[in-house]
Amino acid sequence: MSESPATGPAPAIGPASATGSDGIALYVHVPFCLSKCPYCDFNTYQGIEAQFGDYRAAVTAEISAWSRTLAHPAVNTIFLGGGTPSYLPDGDVARILDAIAAGFAVRPNAEITAECNPNDLTPARCANLHAAGVNRVSIGVQSMDNGLLALLGRRHDAAEAAAALQSCRRAGFNNINLDLMYGLPQQTPAQWHDTIERVTALSPEHLSLYALTLEDGTPLRRWVTDGRLPEPNPDLAADMYDHARAALSNAGYHHYEISNWCRPGRESQHNLAYWRNRQWLGVGPGAHSSLANCRFWTTRSPRDYARQATAWRQQAAAAGRWATVSAERLTAVPTVDGLEVIGSDTAAAETMFLALRLLDGMDLTAASNQAGVNLAHRYQTELSELLSDGLLVRAADGRLRLAEAAYLVANQVFTRFL
Repeated sequence: MSESPATGPAPAIGPASATGSDGIALYVHVPFCLSKCPYCDFNTYQGIEAQFGDYRAAVTAEISAWSRTLAHPAVNTIFLGGGTPSYLPDGDVARILDAIAAGFAVRPNAEITAECNPNDLTPARCANLHAAGVNRVSIGVQSMDNGLLALLGRRHDAAEAAAALQSCRRAGFNNINLDLMYGLPQQTPAQWHDTIERVTALSPEHLSLYALTLEDGTPLRRWVTDGRLPEPNPDLAADMYDHARAALSNAGYHHYEISNWCRPGRESQHNLAYWRNRQWLGVGPGAHSSLANCRFWTTRSPRDYARQATAWRQQAAAAGRWATVSAERLTAVPTVDGLEVIGSDTAAAETMFLALRLLDGMDLTAASNQAGVNLAHRYQTELSELLSDGLLVRAADGRLRLAEAAYLVANQVFTRFL
């Protein structure tokens, strides 16, 4: 997300595991940033570096509490996101991953990703991340145009982005993702074409391309509302997306999800768990989880979270392991700030529209077995209309997938299942 995957055989997961034997994806939220970008509405903070130590103690306490409570389940992937995991003090990523390895049965081939800012990726920092066990880095490049990077509040320039990737290569990483943004105010097609050309020349294994969304409450949204910046042009953004599809195909990248491209075999295994509606556990302030039929999230405030995580570890040590995950048990967890029970209708709908984000399509029979409902029967009318309208197609192997014409209007397809 070769590198340094977790080593050693995964312990057998018996029926006492509250999450079953298929394993989970594990997300670790890091809330720290040196500076917060004006387009970002994630649960991140600048200027709270004094809480580094409290956070490290809290997140390792929460990891310990969950591992004990869930009977040490298998972990298939680990993703350190944020925020800026690469901004943590040296040694903290290793301590977090060590806590995970001590409490969970991390698969020997687990994909372990850390999100990084380019100017954090000094040769020494890259070496430390690699030695800690990270085997995939995701670098927030966003653009190779220095003017647009300044508009986005990024702390790096294009040359530093390229140097960061090379530092990762020299440290031993051979699974690198670059994040890019398009549809920006003032962004021209020429700037986008140049960015695509320059990043493909760097030959990362994976690329994630996101159209800008003006989120409520962000400075960038306010600047557009106040007229300081022009409204993003959706038609121009669509042209940029189409250009990227053609250019990346010519460069040998597989377009496997609406917003994601990869070299063969380099799909993001962690994100595939989300798109396949698998189980995942999120730790850290504001992290979300989906276990059994429950979706829940932790306290957003890093300071409150730190206090509650300590209480959760003490409570878990006294209470012992759970046989199953339930809403009643989750509401008693000190770090859990909210919860919703996912009913069969919501589970079926989410299985459909998450799987259809994957452009190779979905096997309706397999998806029905996972969801516990005959999806072809439940959505017979919707599927018939979408196939008739040319928004869905049925491949020769029987898989159902989005038609290429629907990539830019995929939400019109997805909402039909809600």
